Amino acid sequence: MDIQSVFQAARAVQKNAYAPYSNFSVGAALLGESGQIFTGCNVENISYPLGLCVERSAVASMIAAGERKIKAIAVCVPEGIIDGSPCGGCRQVLWEFCTVETLVYVIQPIGDNYHLWTLGDLLPFAFKSLTS
Repeated sequence: MDIQSVFQAARAVQKNAYAPYSNFSVGAALLGESGQIFTGCNVENISYPLGLCVERSAVASMIAAGERKIKAIAVCVPEGIIDGSPCGGCRQVLWEFCTVETLVYVIQPIGDNYHLWTLGDLLPFAFKSLTS
């Protein structure tokens, strides 16, 4: 797995975020099971609940391309943010397409530092079907 390519994609798409209300631009890149990288950015709306989080934006891109499994996730948060893990709703959406071992990286726009969790670490009591 070339995680640096995933990091680069998350950093590049962060620049496309639409965040005029929070000024909190975020980009994400998902590494699909096929090796393809899918990106997304946050899209805010004046009616705040109608905005789209970065992780769900990337998942929609992946699903639209016909892929269903995520191997790794990189989320690029604004510079200076120490810990910008996905929100609870996005953790649950990611759960649908990941395993408990899927790696979730939170990175900065520049530099080599990152936080790393598994999705199971971030969502230990996920809502799941009785068959999963």
